[in-house]
Order: sequence, then structure tokens, then C-alpha cells
Amino acid sequence: MGSHIILRNTQPPHRRAVVPNRKEVPRGTLRAIIMEVGLTVEEFERLLD
Repeated sequence: MGSHIILRNTQPPHRRAVVPNRKEVPRGTLRAIIMEVGLTVEEFERLLD
């Protein structure tokens, strides 16, 4: 098993995110992943609610 997971959106816009396969993701890494998929931190937090 690799150390990263690749997530892909199958519908437009076709985005891809590479996420470390670990229990906790460092804050800066998470922020970079959120920006990579085109969200703001606030939009991401709303999705968690």
C-alpha cells in the first residue's frame, strides 16, 4: 500500500487531490490540499458541518 491516496472527482470540474495516508495530516498540508481542490478553508469547514 502506498503512502498517499489519490482522490479524483469524476464530474466536471475534474480535480484531483493527493492526500497522505496517515491518521493525522499536518495543518499546512491540509491547507494546501484544500487550496489544490479549489476551496477556501471556510468552504471546507462548512462541508464538515
